[in-house]
Amino acid sequence: MAAYKDHDADVVGEDSREECELYNGHTRQDGIDMSRMGKVQELRRDYRPLSALAFTVILQGVWEVLLTATYQGLVDGGPAGLIWSFVWTWFGMSTVILSLAEMASMAPTAGGQYHWVSEFSPLSIQKPLSYFTGWMSTLSWQAGTASGPFLVGTLIQSSAIVMYPDYSPTNWQGTLMVIAVTIIVWASNIWCARGMPLFQNIMLLLHVVGFLVIVIVFWVLSPKATSQVTFKEFTNDGGWSTKGLALMVGQLSAIYACICSDSSAHMAEEIKDAGKTVPRAMVGAYLMNGVIGLVFIISYMFTVTDVAAALDDATSYPHMWVFAQAVSPGGVVALNAIPTVLIFAGTLTFNLSTSRQTWAFARDHGLPFSSWIAKVDKKRQVPVNAVSVTCLITVLLSFINIGSDVAFNAIISLNVVALMITYCFSIGAVLYRRICHPELLPPCHWSLGRWGIPVNLAGLLYSFHAFFWCFWPEGTPVELESFNWAVVMFLGIFFLSLLDYLFRGRKHYRGPVVL
Repeated sequence: MAAYKDHDADVVGEDSREECELYNGHTRQDGIDMSRMGKVQELRRDYRPLSALAFTVILQGVWEVLLTATYQGLVDGGPAGLIWSFVWTWFGMSTVILSLAEMASMAPTAGGQYHWVSEFSPLSIQKPLSYFTGWMSTLSWQAGTASGPFLVGTLIQSSAIVMYPDYSPTNWQGTLMVIAVTIIVWASNIWCARGMPLFQNIMLLLHVVGFLVIVIVFWVLSPKATSQVTFKEFTNDGGWSTKGLALMVGQLSAIYACICSDSSAHMAEEIKDAGKTVPRAMVGAYLMNGVIGLVFIISYMFTVTDVAAALDDATSYPHMWVFAQAVSPGGVVALNAIPTVLIFAGTLTFNLSTSRQTWAFARDHGLPFSSWIAKVDKKRQVPVNAVSVTCLITVLLSFINIGSDVAFNAIISLNVVALMITYCFSIGAVLYRRICHPELLPPCHWSLGRWGIPVNLAGLLYSFHAFFWCFWPEGTPVELESFNWAVVMFLGIFFLSLLDYLFRGRKHYRGPVVL
């Protein structure tokens, strides 16, 4: 599997040798990178620059998230708050993405953050710190994966409410939809894995076309608020002491829309010439989604002429109220189908990235039952067990929704919080290495150069900033329905990973740096 054709060196010149496509889509540089990291090539490299870009764009899905997951931002900050919080979040997260992109070029591995922490942090703490980062990264991606089918299911239910106003959705129906979507994802990512790059390219086209369709409806058919209201009037429906505090709490909607550009890093071992392609896909997708997202959020917020009515819509989705002001019920359902299909595509993509990150951590013996999870189907060259585990976790989490959607949303909140702490640790580790031992940084095709220290420092500070505000509840006084359970989940996972490390991990987990 890891064999490379030596005779290619005789066919091409020395300068172009690294660009040759070798066995299963690998390049010579891919082989060098894998050898340096002590890894064996087990997966096919089917992704090329366009499909890697499409993969990241679709998984992040900025305008889709801004359309369907801005409830908290409308409560705490309102339309003006959402617009301006998106602007500063995009700039703040850009330093995070640039830092992660450079690390992805230095060490293009599916492990991502926990591998980078292991490779760049001080030797005395690299093992426990990378282990904790691996747990947080794995559970963050698992929680995020569970949110996709749930969102698809509730969007389908919202369309049913529009067409049949007497329909009253129940939690158990939502759980069944989650299970149905997850089964489709499981089958697709095992038996149709070879076709996923083409699928991502098609979805990228739909991503752009869908954006244009909905924005044109906003511009042409929807009633508009004034620019004074849209850009300058901030709201505080969460009951906070000041509008400024409400704005800080409401920025979670923008943060949620701007995360996960590191998804392509977890597919690095399936991307041709990963040291170049992965960082370019990360940065390119972030720039593309940022520009589209800014145009979209401004257009969308102009159409939210009555915030209270939008928040009180029977579907619980403010965008459905906005659609209803512009088109007929049938048109609302047709428009809602666009983000539903794209979020389903993002769910497929999310599962791919999550299963690869889980597989990589198991390969380094970071998880219980690591040997089984890390197995790769030799015929399909797919980590089938990791895909199955990821889907099983999604199904198990969906059962919580039957008893309480508050509890299920608590699991989902772990996605943002845990991901931000992995950003903090990985950027902090490379910043330490850059300041204290710059000569030990591995060479890479995509480097920050002299801007490394200021960009890393800004990324680290912003990650801590976002991490802090992700724990705040939606409003005050805090009730069971509005409590942000992220703090409970984060501490629970912290102690769980600590116990696993003490009783199992410290004996079996060495950290990828030793390889």
